[in-house]
Amino acid sequence: MARGKRRLQFKEEEPINEDWLATYADAITLLMAFFVMLVSFSKVEIPMFEKVQAGIAEQIGKREVVRPTQVLETDLRDVVFNMALDSAVNVSTDDEGILMEMGSASFFQPGSANLTNDAVLFLKDVGDLLKEPRYLGFQVEVSGHTDDSPINSPRFPTNWDLAAGRAIAVVRFFAALGVDPDSKRMRAISYGDTKPKLPNRNDFGEPIPENREANRRIEIRVFPKYSRVF
Repeated sequence: MARGKRRLQFKEEEPINEDWLATYADAITLLMAFFVMLVSFSKVEIPMFEKVQAGIAEQIGKREVVRPTQVLETDLRDVVFNMALDSAVNVSTDDEGILMEMGSASFFQPGSANLTNDAVLFLKDVGDLLKEPRYLGFQVEVSGHTDDSPINSPRFPTNWDLAAGRAIAVVRFFAALGVDPDSKRMRAISYGDTKPKLPNRNDFGEPIPENREANRRIEIRVFPKYSRVF
């Protein structure tokens, strides 16, 4: 009896899809470049750091990433605009984060560390922003600056004391709002007249009133915790 021959059938192997390897390789390359950049920086430049961080996330996740420093800067500019304080407050960014410069004439009485009504309203809005959960990762540094006009009062014997009193007044105001409940987020610094924005006097030693006014200021610097340590 003849037996039927059984044919063996072989399925052709389906080609392996290795398209994911290209995406994986791109991600690894981007991460390597990112860490090389970190090592090469002597200090973290916040705008550049967030830009690189966002670029990597967008390449890997194909989505737009919000930069916290950029968002906070926009919110602070809105506070200044809404209170019509454009001439008294300047908001900008630099390598460390956000810098707010406030003219002392609008925020303090001459020779005093007492906040004006405008200062109280403005700082309350700023403090309320800094208390928001999305901004709790930012630290706050307040520095006081004066011109070179000598001062000698019972409360403020020197410009160092006046600048310190004003910086401390701002920090205490924020603290009263609950900006820094653990006392780890803020600090006050006095520079006196040692860091003028503009020359206080001309080449003949004569005072320049408008420059002196610009030098009398409070600076509030806001920066992410990872950029530097107090």
